[in-house]
Amino acid sequence: MSASAVHSLWTTAADPITKIDAPKFEYGQLAPTLIVVGAAIVGILVEAFVPRKSRYYVQMFVSVVALAAAFAAVVALAADGYGTTKARIAAMGAIAVDGPALFLQGTILLAALVGLFTFAERRLDPVAHGNRVDSFAAQAASVPGSESEKAAVKAGFTTTEVFPLLMFAVAGMLIFPAANDLLTLFVALEVFSLPLYLLCALARRKRLMSQEAAVKYFLLGAFASAFTLFGIALLYGYAGSMSYATIAQVVDGTVQDVNPALADTMGNDALLLVGAALLVMGLLFKVGAVPFHMWTPDVYQGAPTPVTGFMAAATKVAAFGALLRVLYVVLPGLRWDWRPVMWAVAIVTMLGGAVVAITQTDIKRLLAYSSIAHAGFILAGVIATTPDGVSSVLFYLAAYSFVTIGAFAVVTLVRDAGGEATHLSKWAGLGRRSPLVAAVFAVFLLAFAGIPLTSGFSGKFAVFKAAAEGGAAPLVVIGVISSAIAAFFYIRVIVLMFFSEPRPEGPTVAVPSPLTMTAIGVGVAVTLVLGVAPQYFLDLAGQAGVFVR
Repeated sequence: MSASAVHSLWTTAADPITKIDAPKFEYGQLAPTLIVVGAAIVGILVEAFVPRKSRYYVQMFVSVVALAAAFAAVVALAADGYGTTKARIAAMGAIAVDGPALFLQGTILLAALVGLFTFAERRLDPVAHGNRVDSFAAQAASVPGSESEKAAVKAGFTTTEVFPLLMFAVAGMLIFPAANDLLTLFVALEVFSLPLYLLCALARRKRLMSQEAAVKYFLLGAFASAFTLFGIALLYGYAGSMSYATIAQVVDGTVQDVNPALADTMGNDALLLVGAALLVMGLLFKVGAVPFHMWTPDVYQGAPTPVTGFMAAATKVAAFGALLRVLYVVLPGLRWDWRPVMWAVAIVTMLGGAVVAITQTDIKRLLAYSSIAHAGFILAGVIATTPDGVSSVLFYLAAYSFVTIGAFAVVTLVRDAGGEATHLSKWAGLGRRSPLVAAVFAVFLLAFAGIPLTSGFSGKFAVFKAAAEGGAAPLVVIGVISSAIAAFFYIRVIVLMFFSEPRPEGPTVAVPSPLTMTAIGVGVAVTLVLGVAPQYFLDLAGQAGVFVR
């Protein structure tokens, strides 16, 4: 057979190639994410080309400007009506631009901006070798305790790579709650998880503990990602599409064009149920709900405290946003299947977080279990399956994130010779030694406990009200009981700070730079404003509570 005959065989056998359309992107509607990604890439170039002495200031400038510009872009989109009347699906069906997406993106960007100030703090440790130092390892690649680490500390190196890593994490978090197909969801999950795994390992003090936290987070996170991916594959087999809207149509039975290649598996309920369960499990892992919470206390305790604060606030916002969109947009037809499971998860999470927190002796672990309990309270709003449910969850996430960053910022101030003094016994008598710091921390603890006139009360009230109206009244009763249990250990810390004698060898309170003061000040302001006058923000969350389909 001649070569030309062979050639003619395979040209005729192949299908004529249809023209691949160039992708269409609405750059204006994707501006917040694009600005942050651009800043992250600029940050990497800064690491490569700017001399070491100037890097810190350049990175700070780039990051602050980018986060502020991205927030301005979110506000502009919302003002232009993209949160309400003009809500649409952008980027060829991959990303939703609607009320919940813009509200959550705005919250994430503000939380990241406040978190960035704690990252940039360089006055807390005593000046070492004539150089100011930050919370991060002098040289991340060096083995803890080795000669190369000592040399890096002596040379006064500071790890400015944390700024671009933070920006990449924020970029992933902006896409995660706005993703409108399963593949985009998974890519966003990885984009924000990988920088966080790295950031967790970069603590300057207690480096081995920090690296252990990062390895635990990485391994458990990889497992959760695998489950998520497997769930996505099964849902694709079930619906023949990655798009949220198409999957929802197949679930409802209203789908028009059936893909012949997938006609045999389409509508196979086993694929749907197992796939949905695995996908939701991956999201519950990120939220830190029991029984997928095991990483939370170890990672919160081991990671550098600025990273813990940022992660505790922003990851929860992004993950709950994605969870809401999956349950309300993709699986509303499965409501009778997922609601009972979510009931169980919410109950175990609220009670588990509150009860285990009582036994904790480390302030960071205590805040970790408290964040698990809060995940349970927010799940009560998710279960409501009403428009009020969505808006109450949005409001709670906004209120919770600033209190969390503020609380962890206060934790960075209480120090002894070994760095941060996180053991609770060291906090005894702090109110007499430095009344202002103790008073501020008390405000945050009262907000966590949900005491009236704080943002925590407004948030809990909104979530529980939505749950009760959505027919989940027994859940509200359990929520109130676990709030009471949680209030016990928050009040216990306040009593320890103000009503016990300070120890002579106790820790000192560092005087921070204006950066950390700003972070703490914003936390206190948001806590009080959302507690005393929450109505405007509740209305804002109410307007933003409608998903585009």
